[in-house]
Amino acid sequence: MKKTKYEHTASIVARWFLNYNKLKTSEEGAELISNLKLQKLLYYAQGCFLAFYDRPLFKDEIEAWAHGPVVPSVYREFKKNGSAGISEWKTIPSQIKFSEEEEDVLEKVYDYFGQFSAWKLRNMTHEETPWQETKKNDTIAIQLIEDYFKETYVEE
Repeated sequence: MKKTKYEHTASIVARWFLNYNKLKTSEEGAELISNLKLQKLLYYAQGCFLAFYDRPLFKDEIEAWAHGPVVPSVYREFKKNGSAGISEWKTIPSQIKFSEEEEDVLEKVYDYFGQFSAWKLRNMTHEETPWQETKKNDTIAIQLIEDYFKETYVEE
């Protein structure tokens, strides 16, 4: 299977979203991202990247939890924030770089899906096949995510 090349962990991608959100809060007054919202942005980023480039953006698995898709390691990293916006995180190591295609997808995911509240994103994922067809607390199959996003979000 071609899906073996991983450049990033979900934690690094999460920190990209938090950095971008910090920039947007200073420029546009955007609200801080909560852990719940961050989880959904990671799911949408993974799905969109799979759909456009036929490979995952990050290596971590996404699980079908009660409130939608979750990357458990990132959830644990930020769970101390509860439902509040995340205001502190570790910086991305300087040797880690995002490609132009990665940055493009991440910005588009943030700009589109980031406009919605955490609860709206949660509800959106509950209407989508990958979460619906996965037993709760099991890993959502990467192929299921890719197929769904290609059918739903990518214009042929």
